Formats: sequence, structure tokens, C-alpha cells
Amino acid sequence: MQGRKHYSEKLFTHFQLSDRVPSHNFYRRLKEALDLHWLYVRTKKYYGRDGQKSIDPVVFFKLLLIGYFENLLSDRRIIDTASMRLDMLYFLGYDMDEELPWHSTISRTRQLYGEELFHELFTTVCKSSAKSGLE
Repeated sequence: MQGRKHYSEKLFTHFQLSDRVPSHNFYRRLKEALDLHWLYVRTKKYYGRDGQKSIDPVVFFKLLLIGYFENLLSDRRIIDTASMRLDMLYFLGYDMDEELPWHSTISRTRQLYGEELFHELFTTVCKSSAKSGLE
């Protein structure tokens, strides 16, 4: 007899993102190997104490790494791609039901740092990634 799969969404489900990303996955291994906490110190002076919270600098640079590794040439494509990939969400530290930053936030943050600092930080992040042996 021919089977037919009928899809019906569950209202509640138990789901853990870390269970769905295999241990050999590139982004899982990169998340475990890459320490970017130094970015908080290097970018602190660019943020005020009042107003809305900005994008986390570590998330910002992880999004740029995704764009670099996946050859995504626009901020919109980076966000669209990352929002559909479980391994990328896990790498970024976002859960399935969490909204990623707006694509325009990426370009505004890039402008906030200025070209020199941005280039210096991105180069350092890429070198850290290469040192982890996961190119």
C-alpha cells in the first residue's frame, strides 16, 4: 500500500538544538574552538550606556564569518540563510524561536566600528578561526 505523509504542526514539542547538530558539524566544532570574548573589550567604547541594546559584537562577527564561509554577499542573505540552518543558529547562540537581528543592523554595526577597526577585528577573527584548524 502506498504511504502518505500528512504533516500537522504540534503545539508543543520537546526540542533541543544541540541534539540536532552533529558533533562533526563544522559550525558546532567552530563554536567549541573559537573564543571571541575579547571582542567585548575591543568594542566597548563604541557603545553608550543608555538606549536600546545593540547587537552582541560576538554575534555580529559570527554572522560575518557565516557570510564569509558560505560566500553570502549581502547582509540580508546572511540573516536569511542563518535563520533556516540549525547549525548556524547553534553557532550564533540563538534558539529556533529567537529572532535574529535585522539585516540592516549588520551594516550599521559595520559602520559604527569604522573601516580600520572593522578590518582589524575581522582579520583577527578570521585568523582565530584558521588557528582552530577548521578552515
